[in-house]
Amino acid sequence: MSRSGARPRRRSNLNLGAEQAEADKQFLRTAFYESDDYATISDKDDHHCFVIARTGSGKSAALQQLEEDFPEHVVRIMPEDLSLQYITNLRVMHYLDSLDVTLDPLFIALWKHVLVVELIRHRYKVDSPIAKANFMSNLREKMRKDPGKRAALDYLEQFQDRFWIDADQRVKEVTEKFEESINREAKGKIGLSGQVDATIGSTSGDMFSSEVRTELADRFQKIVNETQMARLNQMIKVLDEDILESRQNFTYVVIDDLDRDWVDEKLTNALVRCLFRAVLDLQRVNNLKVIVALRTNIFEHLDFGRRSGGQEEKFRSLALRMRWTSGELEELVTERLRAAASKHGLVFNSIRDILPRTNRTRGDALGYMLQRTLMRPRDIIAFFNEALSNSSGGQLSWEDIRAAEEPYSRERVLALRDEWKTSYPEIDKVFHLFEGVTLPLSHAAFTRILDDAITLPGDPDFAGAEWVQRLTAKMWSNPSGTWTDWYGPLVSLLYNIGFIGCMTGSRTEFQYVQTSPDFADRTRNLESITEFGIHPAFQMGLDVRIDNSRR
Repeated sequence: MSRSGARPRRRSNLNLGAEQAEADKQFLRTAFYESDDYATISDKDDHHCFVIARTGSGKSAALQQLEEDFPEHVVRIMPEDLSLQYITNLRVMHYLDSLDVTLDPLFIALWKHVLVVELIRHRYKVDSPIAKANFMSNLREKMRKDPGKRAALDYLEQFQDRFWIDADQRVKEVTEKFEESINREAKGKIGLSGQVDATIGSTSGDMFSSEVRTELADRFQKIVNETQMARLNQMIKVLDEDILESRQNFTYVVIDDLDRDWVDEKLTNALVRCLFRAVLDLQRVNNLKVIVALRTNIFEHLDFGRRSGGQEEKFRSLALRMRWTSGELEELVTERLRAAASKHGLVFNSIRDILPRTNRTRGDALGYMLQRTLMRPRDIIAFFNEALSNSSGGQLSWEDIRAAEEPYSRERVLALRDEWKTSYPEIDKVFHLFEGVTLPLSHAAFTRILDDAITLPGDPDFAGAEWVQRLTAKMWSNPSGTWTDWYGPLVSLLYNIGFIGCMTGSRTEFQYVQTSPDFADRTRNLESITEFGIHPAFQMGLDVRIDNSRR
């Protein structure tokens, strides 16, 4: 008994599961919500093959569910199992890059090689030298009347008994053969053998004269270009007509986790960009769907326009950008609630069964909670779990929701930092410049905070100097520029990651990236901003005040 005589409330053990659905297999099996985006991903006739989404949007969970739904027809390729870090750490790669040799043909060929071989291994269960020999014999017999296809099989024969080994070893073998070709060319065919041999892969090509650099680059580029082997491309035709020739052999290839920090940024972008180009070529295979999942910020930094031969529009047309509506999120948490409640012998028909009723004073509880998310499953699950952890019997009151909001909001600030810290180191120091402000912020007040952000590189310990200086470069190079010239790139960043909202003179509500994703991409919109806000998800975490007289 408490001193007041009332019984202390018993905390509820009810929760909606892990925020990362793919890490919570029980909920993934029993409470997976099949959104419209998942229907698109699993549709065998839909050509969207690049799943672009922010952290916590459910892309990894969707791909894992695909494996659950089609267990015999999904090949998952893990980037960390492909020796990609080994490739990009090779000194010869950096040497060629210093000579401005384009490595894209090599990287495209490597991806095609990995995809073709893994599909063959999956289709014919090639897991030993004997299985490989049987497969090759049967396929050669099938193609005995087609010399072109028989020649394509020679590409596979060069691996002999090593065909069935793990993918990372095969990738290393292809790369090592390429490295040998480069070294052989450097030693034997250029009249600078001693000079080149002493520097290949260990010293930058910048030491050579422009004439020598040009000759080296031309010869090495020819070797790189030859890695687009005709036999490998012919194997794609074999894949379509002879290996995955029927609908019953339809196969999904899933590639996720490309946003892990496994290589430096420049070579990461090159490898991922080349994967996209390889996937485009593989769309010729009718009974195959390659699905590549990628975080939004990585996709936007791939530099398709300059490096993809004019294919940027095609890449974007094949990209599925995962977004959630309030209705879909309500159904998702309802599914999870039903699954969680059943373990406790409880029955709920809707998530609204555990929420306080809507009234004129406080409004709609679910709407209130959704407004404090970035419209992602991870956010709303985290909010509910925080509220449920202190609730009584699983029923939520407004007091439970309000008590949960502050710790939830603090966690969202940290999550936003973690999501973007790779591209924008110490971006949280910019977030905390807004701590304790009163909203809405006038144009002048917001500008003063941006000025403080711009001075952060003055601190020698600040790790984000490069990106802050890059986004504010026009302030120093164009002293006669407009406010939008100077501050626009930084405003666009804070808006696009979901941290701030913008009010324009023609509107009565703040625009946020969830509902107006292209707002900050237009100069005229930035010029028309009259007031700024912080997204409600982060307000309590930053101890923000609201001036209701101005709202």
